[in-house]
Amino acid sequence: MVLRCRTYLSMDLHSRFPSIHDLRVRARRRIPKFVWDYLDSATGTEATMRRNRAMLDRVMFTPSILHGEFKPDLGTTLFGRSYDIPVGIAPVGMSGLMWPDAERLLAKAATKAGLPYGISTVATQTPEDVGPCLDGNGWFQMYPPRDPEIRQDMLDRAKQAGFSTLVLTVDVPVASRRERQVRSGLVQPPRLTPRLLAQVAMRPAWARQMALRKLPHMRTLDRYTENVIARNSTAHVGYLLRTSPDWDYVQWLRDAWDGPFVIKGVLNPDDAVRLEGMGVDAIWVSNHAGRQFDAALSSIECLPAIRDAVTCPIIIDSGFEGGLDVLRAMALGADFVMFGRAFHYALAALGAKGPAHLIDILRKDMEANMGQMGTKTLADCRGRAFWDPRSE
Repeated sequence: MVLRCRTYLSMDLHSRFPSIHDLRVRARRRIPKFVWDYLDSATGTEATMRRNRAMLDRVMFTPSILHGEFKPDLGTTLFGRSYDIPVGIAPVGMSGLMWPDAERLLAKAATKAGLPYGISTVATQTPEDVGPCLDGNGWFQMYPPRDPEIRQDMLDRAKQAGFSTLVLTVDVPVASRRERQVRSGLVQPPRLTPRLLAQVAMRPAWARQMALRKLPHMRTLDRYTENVIARNSTAHVGYLLRTSPDWDYVQWLRDAWDGPFVIKGVLNPDDAVRLEGMGVDAIWVSNHAGRQFDAALSSIECLPAIRDAVTCPIIIDSGFEGGLDVLRAMALGADFVMFGRAFHYALAALGAKGPAHLIDILRKDMEANMGQMGTKTLADCRGRAFWDPRSE
């Protein structure tokens, strides 16, 4: 009976929410507008965000027939670990604003599915909070602190909490404007103004969950920010602490961290070559999902040249919306795809059961499309894609 009920629940979710788009639609109805605009917006006119989707749609495959029955193998390895699917949960700042306790819920879902989970420096939970929910496969994403003592302390905390991989984000040298987010009324540090309270009142599910906890803030930074906040009471404390890193900063981190080290935010193959020469373990191709620079190329169109330039693993994100997009990245040279927004849509739409459902969506979508292509492994996808000439 229990098994039948669980099977029915799973089938019901797939009938009601068969795609990331369905989760996105429901999430928008369940969280306040200012939270939605924080999660879903980009910067400028949001042209880069649209470009990410448009360029992914240009990556095409030719179906292949008469391969008989087979079950595709979606497995891959990264940093010496094996994964059932080439997907992980990307770090998202202020994750707990989208859904209460988001970081731990996502970490638990990742651990259960055997996937990596990335926590942001500006998350609403600390590495110490989230580390016990992981199996040593946590990734700590660092926004570069200016103070070397804070920098070392963050590394020590991440390592002691059980995080195995360090990710340095390099595509946020300055704050972006994110105009839609500003228009929504979200302030830093977060506080509920009368305008925002009116929005909260229209989203009772989110409000009930949030009422059980304090308003989220960047808890990892608490021990470093007392004096800074006193001098700048209305500023984004993350920007007050961080610096714009240079090549020497990367080398310092490489020397200080004894695990896998990833640079996130790379679009130029020349930069990728230099980073690989410095001992970086993977290149993360990303335009920050269009949230930083509205004249950036899409991640997917930058991927082939970077693949040709380096031999190390390549991770990619920005604009990915399903299993077919994962296969597009695999075909063009990526080794792993990270999803950020999508997992927060899933949480906001379905609560704690959302991330597992999203993982199942991605798995089923990849299997269905590999069946159409006749590709039995991810390696078989490599080189199969071409750019749709009709879009030029």
